Amino acid sequence: MSSTFLRFLLIFLFTALVLRAEERVRPGQSVIRIESTAQVPNYAQPWAPGVITASVGSGFVITGNRILTNAHVVSHSRFLTVSKQGDPKPYPATVEHIAHDCDLAVLKVYNEKFFDNMEPMPIGGIPQLESTVSVYGYPIGGDRISVTRGVVSRIEFQAYSHTGADAHLVIQIDAAINPGNSGGPVIQDGKVIGVAFQGLMGGVAQNIGYIIPTPVILRFLHDIRDGSYDRYMDLAITYSNLNNPAARQALGLEDEDRGVLVSTVIGGGSADGYLQVGDVLLSIDGYPIASDGTVEFENENLLLSEIVERKFLGESVKLTVLRNGERLDLEVPLKAFPFQLSSRSYRDKPPFVAFAGLIFQPVDADLIQTLNPTAFRLRFLFNTFIPDGIYRERPELITLASVLPDPVNTYAGEFQFKVLSAINGTPIYKLADVAEVLRKPSDFYVFEFMDEGAPLVLERSAVEEATPRIAERYRLTQTQHLETPGN
Repeated sequence: MSSTFLRFLLIFLFTALVLRAEERVRPGQSVIRIESTAQVPNYAQPWAPGVITASVGSGFVITGNRILTNAHVVSHSRFLTVSKQGDPKPYPATVEHIAHDCDLAVLKVYNEKFFDNMEPMPIGGIPQLESTVSVYGYPIGGDRISVTRGVVSRIEFQAYSHTGADAHLVIQIDAAINPGNSGGPVIQDGKVIGVAFQGLMGGVAQNIGYIIPTPVILRFLHDIRDGSYDRYMDLAITYSNLNNPAARQALGLEDEDRGVLVSTVIGGGSADGYLQVGDVLLSIDGYPIASDGTVEFENENLLLSEIVERKFLGESVKLTVLRNGERLDLEVPLKAFPFQLSSRSYRDKPPFVAFAGLIFQPVDADLIQTLNPTAFRLRFLFNTFIPDGIYRERPELITLASVLPDPVNTYAGEFQFKVLSAINGTPIYKLADVAEVLRKPSDFYVFEFMDEGAPLVLERSAVEEATPRIAERYRLTQTQHLETPGN
């Protein structure tokens, strides 16, 4: 038997095995096209219903006749339909669970006929570096399924663009993730090893895509088993690396490249009352913590936060710390991070209070991104809200986000994007305080802001005269919405 024949035989057998593996998954039947009609809130006009948009994404069938996809594919959806290869009929679907912090969602299709001749896709593990994967989906809104191949080039901890603040494990591949690919399965050896979810933005590099790996997927699916999503757990601390030998010596550490220094403990977070600023974290759940904050976990060097991220509400983490030269063993009960100010929230309607053409709103990532205020003090307070502990006194930062021009508020423009501190002498800590104070009639309404300068003053009779006029002129259908900010 010739070597050429053997070579071709091996190639044939390998190809057959790959095709058989992918046939077991049946991606042609189990990969779903998702069409979403969404209504996106308008933070510049929070009383308005929002803009209607249409988009296409991908998903795939999992156990329980459910569809797994990205949260950003179905965020703000008002109407969803799903279709499959070989059956162009659209089937209505609904969002059963959504997790913005890890950009995943589960859809439910109530017509069981949709799942005829379809099988749930098996979920595998983390692929090896330099191994090949296949990305399935409906990119650029196409009607037929698309398959691209790429090589796993990196496994790391990275920010998820959906909220702009949450960071989890990601896998980088050398294949582009285009609009429409989002939510589609990434397959290797007949099993799903990730969900396509974002590409590299800004034109820095081409043919780079990122996928959500199976540890994140499995955690999400486990979390929703009780019918609700509890979000990711978080120690709610910041820490500094201890690579400097002099710093290690000053803290009484041995030269073994182990330990990180606790810099901040967020009040109300998991570690509050357990860890202290100045503690040195030496190990987490028995895994030694290197001086760069990594642990060797599942044959990878991952940030210590990955250990916490595998946990669920009600579970705890064991820490060994060095405090004032003494080693302590602590067990810390875990909960979700208490503040979501820096994360996009994807509320259906922005919270606001309108009064005499003044629109007051809480400062959060959605408002910052939409209105892009240039006020230095507002930006500073937003950026330091958690690190400087401003939240301890003020659960929310309330700003005069916009002014609907009218004779009653002629001089109010100079107060735009200032942070409200008091109304009629009553301190303002959250948006509900604004609504409560303004419900009480007063001869004058005095608005004080968090900086030096004269307050904004409105006269009661002028406000009463202007209110219906402003409502009619600007189609102000409601004067307040007090939904609490957060994911």
